[in-house]
Amino acid sequence: MIEKEIDMPKKGEVRIKVAYSGICGTDVHIYHGMMDKRVSIPQTIGHEMSGVIDAMGEEVEGFQVGDKVVVRPLDDRLVQPSDKGFNHICEKLKFIGIDSPGSMQQYWNIPAFVLHKLKPETDLKLAALIEPLSVAVHDVRMSGLEAGETAVVLGGGPIGLLVAMVAKEAGAKVIISEVNETRIKMAADFGLQAVNPTKTDLVQYVREETEGRLADVVFEVAGVQPALDVMTEVAGIRGRIVMVAIHGQKKPVDLFKFFWKELKLIGARVYEKEDYEKAITLVTANELPFGKMITDVQPLSKIQEVFESIDKNPEGLKVLMDCQL
Repeated sequence: MIEKEIDMPKKGEVRIKVAYSGICGTDVHIYHGMMDKRVSIPQTIGHEMSGVIDAMGEEVEGFQVGDKVVVRPLDDRLVQPSDKGFNHICEKLKFIGIDSPGSMQQYWNIPAFVLHKLKPETDLKLAALIEPLSVAVHDVRMSGLEAGETAVVLGGGPIGLLVAMVAKEAGAKVIISEVNETRIKMAADFGLQAVNPTKTDLVQYVREETEGRLADVVFEVAGVQPALDVMTEVAGIRGRIVMVAIHGQKKPVDLFKFFWKELKLIGARVYEKEDYEKAITLVTANELPFGKMITDVQPLSKIQEVFESIDKNPEGLKVLMDCQL
């Protein structure tokens, strides 16, 4: 833990009293030193958060002290014409909490343009899920998923479960493929259908569930070669495959299936403003089992112990740090 002065926000900034900050897989990679080329050590990390505006700098409009907020952690101030207006994936995008200080601190000064205001009644624990939920909302939106279609989600971790929930909320029939039996049981607790592809022939299962049509949309969330192998098999004619997982190295993919079934491969990265607003609406309504995503809440003072324990608890979904303790 590092102690520092609580600074007043500069022009265009607000100071947030951070309530909760969730631990993301990226944070775990940083902890293990897998992103040292990008992250300047020491660095305060964290980007899944909720909090309350504590102070405001000059020229901040649309917010006031006491507002509940979340941060969309994309600093797009270096956008260029060549980015074609897609600021969320612009060439010189800076991801707050990775490329610059993040939310795992009691008070956080942040540019106001990355804020999204929450309703006063919003549960701040659930609000800390808005960032990863926005990823899922973006993935589903990019897929073009329509009510009545079948979606197969390859991977039942936190993002996979959120993708499945958003897809189901959109009216799709959803099937999750997951090898971890504990997570399969979790999916059932979420009201989701999940199968273990090491015990059940996934393609045959989906074929039987869809009268032979197979999946209209496949979300590849697992990031492993078996998922890449099966994604082109389980997709039906003119199916859309959304690449959610990050593959840092080139992997084999059956391109013949793209030709044979006229498949589409869709890249999906982070989120846009409308995805955040949709995620906020879903969390505010609280009609989906978001609370079950939070498997542990620990004080920020125990951050070291939490990171040390995460690798030993693969069944855990979302750990929140209480940044005021």
